[in-house]
Amino acid sequence: MSGIGGSKREEVDYSKKVGLFEGKVIAINPTVEQYKELLNIEVKEDSKAADYLGESKEGNTTLRVDVWLQELKTGGRFKTSFFLEDKIKSNKEATKNQYINEIGVCSWAEDKNDLPEWFAKRDFRKANVGEEELYNFLRIWLGKLDYRSESTVLQVDWKKLMKGNVKDLKDQIDGEYAVNVGCLATIVTRDREGKIEEYQNIYNKAFLSAYTLKNFNLIDYGSEEVLDKLNAKKTADLKPHERFVLQVTGDYGCKDFYVLKPLKDYNPEENIAASDAPMTNDKNSDY
Repeated sequence: MSGIGGSKREEVDYSKKVGLFEGKVIAINPTVEQYKELLNIEVKEDSKAADYLGESKEGNTTLRVDVWLQELKTGGRFKTSFFLEDKIKSNKEATKNQYINEIGVCSWAEDKNDLPEWFAKRDFRKANVGEEELYNFLRIWLGKLDYRSESTVLQVDWKKLMKGNVKDLKDQIDGEYAVNVGCLATIVTRDREGKIEEYQNIYNKAFLSAYTLKNFNLIDYGSEEVLDKLNAKKTADLKPHERFVLQVTGDYGCKDFYVLKPLKDYNPEENIAASDAPMTNDKNSDY
């Protein structure tokens, strides 16, 4: 018997990208088997890729939460990670603690009695390291939840998480509250013994509702002129995507290479940290 046929091999674009995109969550902390089934990635049985639990230098339990997203237009896959530690989050001086309420909103205070009234209306507790970033993502991803309703709750059992149990998160994939997420693809650049290495990444401290991405087709939010206007606005007057821009571009914002434009192929020549090109004072620079 002769013939030609069979299943067509899935083509995956592994080229590096930068910029904003709409992504659908397809996996969270996949097992070795799920790497193959869900992501079409071959991982050896003894690979550390699926080892998510660890220990900090202080001896505290840590957990890495890997969230895999599929970009809608090309099908490209991206991973963002959240790093949790079984330790109460406080400032460097240990004078303030971070608190988190039952819908994943955080606030800082020296004493719980000093917390804002709007925050303390909900049940709250002291937050652990990494929870703020994780819940910022969850609040966008689970966007069909009505966070203004008194009956809404967004809490993941911390003790279960610190045992590596992320079932409550995995159960939300394709769930009734899940929506697509606006993400910023970045490039991490590291100098290792004189050799420049680059890695694909997603900025994990802020995300966007997918519908807001259209704004970046109309305005260059990387220009100094636009940023000056945003910084001059009162916080209460800022739109959600404008707050995102100020967080990314602020002093404590994204340290990787990025562009505040729709997703595109990464050009190393645009990345000062990765190229030998001289630094310029181009006001229209995206970074």
